[in-house]
Amino acid sequence: MKVFVIDIARCNGCYNCQIVCKDEHVGNEWLPYAKPQPDIGHFWMKLNETVHGQVPKVNLEYRPLPCMHCDDPACIQQGDDTVYKRQDGLVIIDPEKAAGKKELVSACPYDKIFWNEELGIVQKCTGCAHLVDAGEIPRCVDACSTGALRFGEEEDFGDEIAAAEVLMPEKGLKPRVYYLNLPKLFIAGDVWDPAANEIIEGATIVLTAADGTQYTTESDDLGDFWFRKLNPGRYDIAVEAQEYKKSEKLGIELTESLNIGDFPLIK
Repeated sequence: MKVFVIDIARCNGCYNCQIVCKDEHVGNEWLPYAKPQPDIGHFWMKLNETVHGQVPKVNLEYRPLPCMHCDDPACIQQGDDTVYKRQDGLVIIDPEKAAGKKELVSACPYDKIFWNEELGIVQKCTGCAHLVDAGEIPRCVDACSTGALRFGEEEDFGDEIAAAEVLMPEKGLKPRVYYLNLPKLFIAGDVWDPAANEIIEGATIVLTAADGTQYTTESDDLGDFWFRKLNPGRYDIAVEAQEYKKSEKLGIELTESLNIGDFPLIK
């Protein structure tokens, strides 16, 4: 069974995957798997950009999003034979049976099914099944210069799949697109001495979660500190430095990555 493995840490946002998907499918008919993709409006492979945090402490995430080629696809659950799963795991919308089936657009929780107004059919990523049949790999994978996008047999990615995540696992659709290094939340800030108008390097910062779990770090040579890979929840922060009074911020509700700003310390 085929799978996609996408390493977010390797993606540099070049957009090659999105561009070559358009190049492969706009104006090209790959029957029995796909009729031509329209010039605009469809992104069978879409690169999403997300800014985490607030200026000046931000992380920019790039996340390639193809069809998830689920083991139990919501689009197949509609009950007819418009959508089918190949033996290799790729999920295909039959372009000859897709006419007028606009209701399939809303069936996909990942928003990866599109309506082609000109042809009057639903369409989506095929995993470049026509290339796979020829012993090649999908265009998006072939164009990825950093190795962020890979495709192949499930057994060849065993260790990575064990460490990976899927999107919307709560839906129970069993996606076959696996993500490595999906960013979690962070809390960041900086420590300084307002009397001297200088940053404080080497301050000890302790982050305490609601369950009592503690994380410790130090401010760097810019006075900055970061706590990464956090789960949503309630946190307290305590900052201490030699010759300074302790400073605290309590009851921080973390629902998105957060720059909590300055921690002024007073002697």
